[in-house]
Amino acid sequence: MKPLQKHGHVTSYPKLFAVLCALLVLTAITIIASRIDMGALNIWIAILIASFKATFVLLFFMHLKYESGLLKITFIGTIGCLAVLIGFIFWDISFR
Repeated sequence: MKPLQKHGHVTSYPKLFAVLCALLVLTAITIIASRIDMGALNIWIAILIASFKATFVLLFFMHLKYESGLLKITFIGTIGCLAVLIGFIFWDISFR
């Protein structure tokens, strides 16, 4: 039986704190954008901001930035499929 290996943090704490601050700023921007009526652009702006926040979480807190190429390609493919499905939903709703 192998002994447990100790792994240090891949990312430094100051960098993780900076990412946390960026996420908090993006959350504030989300709240501000939700109070401004921009018509049909509201949903697109909300999706864009949420995408940036999810990217920060995946890259830094879940350490996807430091993973192998195959895992990154799988992630990008999954996001592409999700974008197509969301696009079909918007397309379907717009023609009802």
